[in-house]
Amino acid sequence: MNVSETARFAWQGVTADKPRSGLTTLGILIGVAAVIILVAVGTGSSKSVQAQIDALGSNTLTVQAASTASGGRGGPGGGAIAGFGAFSQSSGATSQNATKTHTPELTLADARALATSKREAPDVLGVAPLVTAQSVEATYDGASHSVGSTIGTTPAYLLIDNSSVQEGRAFTDADYTQHRRVALLGRTVAEDLIGDDTSRLVGRVIELNGIEFTVDGILTSKGSTGPQDQDDRVIAPLTAVQDTLSGYGALSAISVKATSADTVNPAESEIESILDARHDVTSADRDYSVANASSILGAATSSNRTFTVLLGAVAAISLLVGGIGVMNIMLVTVTERTREIGIKKALGAGRADIVGQFLTEAVLLSVFGGVVGVVVGLVGSRFTIVGVQPAVAPYSVGLAFGVAILIGLFFGLYPANRAASLRPIDALRYE
Repeated sequence: MNVSETARFAWQGVTADKPRSGLTTLGILIGVAAVIILVAVGTGSSKSVQAQIDALGSNTLTVQAASTASGGRGGPGGGAIAGFGAFSQSSGATSQNATKTHTPELTLADARALATSKREAPDVLGVAPLVTAQSVEATYDGASHSVGSTIGTTPAYLLIDNSSVQEGRAFTDADYTQHRRVALLGRTVAEDLIGDDTSRLVGRVIELNGIEFTVDGILTSKGSTGPQDQDDRVIAPLTAVQDTLSGYGALSAISVKATSADTVNPAESEIESILDARHDVTSADRDYSVANASSILGAATSSNRTFTVLLGAVAAISLLVGGIGVMNIMLVTVTERTREIGIKKALGAGRADIVGQFLTEAVLLSVFGGVVGVVVGLVGSRFTIVGVQPAVAPYSVGLAFGVAILIGLFFGLYPANRAASLRPIDALRYE
């Protein structure tokens, strides 16, 4: 038989029992669709994490203490970088004593040293000290909201964090130095307190743990990173937060902005050099750590890549099961068509003809399942799954479809060889 005849007989064999053929292709369909959708979920998750980190800025670094032991006695300190706000000297308390004790904490003096050491840190563009207040309850006109994150910082933080004010205004250096109790609210906090029209809250007085703060502005929405709502936050001058909510202790962290994405690593080295000298430590016994967005992105990307591979492997099992289903049906088909095989061999059909026909049938079943599976996978990837918007990876479509065809060849080979091995006389006597 020539190729066209082989294809015609294979088509007749596949369409002879349409319900059975349809159920056989279902396993391949599910496997192909699962590979495309699950890989798309993993890819979409990676893109979401990358977008969130990009929103922070690829040139940001965060310095955190390695221990939270007590001992930081820093109060408001001085120093500034142009355009990034100032650390005031309005208070008589300073953090000079803290630098002499070498406690494993970060102080305002550390932040001031990073901000003002232009010769030692030429790649540092901005510095913002951070303190966080825990369990803060915001209330306004009978409404209340448990704030996810309450941060005390300087005006520089908004630029470092790539945050902006959508309604109202940001607090200023004067607000910081004069300890004014003003605040910027994330959209989640504002909506819980006053509803959708958050602009009405600008200029109003709210209470944070019973202490009055004036709302200067509403922050532009930043969305969520996984389970964390980045709009569930309050940002206020560090001085006011220390006065009322957190007390004067060690800093929670120091946020630093490098001059560009290309200078992140040099900036990190400069930060470590300055803090090593101030804390009297070396790289072997540092009492702080420096994390940059690039390292976070690298870790997140690696984790998501592993997650994507795992999802793809789980989906590939469905393809394997589908292939076993194809082989099972083809073995049944060979048994049912034993007399047909005997007649064809008696009429001169060779081993290659029989193998070609049954192998083509197996491949056709896989192709049908693969094509429909690709369509289902592409359609399914348009819907949000477990909070993630899938992003179809083109390679997954070609890979899933190609593997489906290979599975048809692999699992169809044994039944085809079994059919070709039948002796004509035995096949003709088969009942």
